[in-house]
Amino acid sequence: MAMSGLRSFTRNMATAAKINNVVVIGGGLMGSGIAQVAAATGHNVKLVEMNDELVQKAIGGIRKSLERVAKKQFKDDTAKGQQFINETLAKIKGETKPENAAQDADLVVEAIVERMDVKHQLFSKLDVSAPAHTIFASNTSSLSIAEIGSVTKRQDRFGGLHFFNPVPVMKLLEIIRTDFTSDETYNCLVAFGKRLGKSCISCKDTPGFVVNRLLVPYMAEAIRLLERGDASPRDIDTAMKLGAGYPMGPIELLDYVGLDTTNNILQGWHEKYPENPLFKPIKTLEKLVSEGKLGVKSGEGFYAYKK
Repeated sequence: MAMSGLRSFTRNMATAAKINNVVVIGGGLMGSGIAQVAAATGHNVKLVEMNDELVQKAIGGIRKSLERVAKKQFKDDTAKGQQFINETLAKIKGETKPENAAQDADLVVEAIVERMDVKHQLFSKLDVSAPAHTIFASNTSSLSIAEIGSVTKRQDRFGGLHFFNPVPVMKLLEIIRTDFTSDETYNCLVAFGKRLGKSCISCKDTPGFVVNRLLVPYMAEAIRLLERGDASPRDIDTAMKLGAGYPMGPIELLDYVGLDTTNNILQGWHEKYPENPLFKPIKTLEKLVSEGKLGVKSGEGFYAYKK
């Protein structure tokens, strides 16, 4: 390795070593998944939820997830599997006050509701309580990272870490850098992602980044096919599975993602970019959401599911 390469490698490793204490805000599916993989890879994790009951619920969910991992990874050695579960859980501490949790954080990852005003309130508070070196990141799938970070005085230490559900299983991590994100911050986020065992890709701060920017219009176009009466839901799904090799068809995927989630993303993008026809809200989607048909999680969406 050339000296310049060695120097940059050493510098990146030194930067990576800075992230030891990770705070995850939000203990839902995404937040608890991020907390789990961070703890399993040796980070000290504080998981923040609104009250103790929600903290315990999130940690209980992580325990179940770890049991599944241990069953797979240590099927011939249950003692080792139990050790893995115990050691990972020992790395996670629950917390109900974000400001307290952030006081010794190297990295704060936000995984709360997709509302800009709520994220602004949170990061305004955290900016005051977190040390100067702390990097802030959002797991948003559809909002602008720069806009989320605009309320802080550390826009150079602000980026996006977009994980995919379920976090312990899905290998991809989209790392988003804004026009203000420093090289050091970006390198630090990449090194963190790699330490988690993720395959990292880089993306600018554009609507939906890479995956959702392609996926949401694709799912929307599938609904428009339905609205025109061009094909049935089953035939659309079968077409994409057998004709394009996709593991799941677009209508099935909509139900899995949540019709409310997709609808919120489309509406948000449409408000910001009203001239883009790909982001036009869809009446069928809005109707199903208003009827409480949200997909798999509610028992019915485009398809019906046994609860």
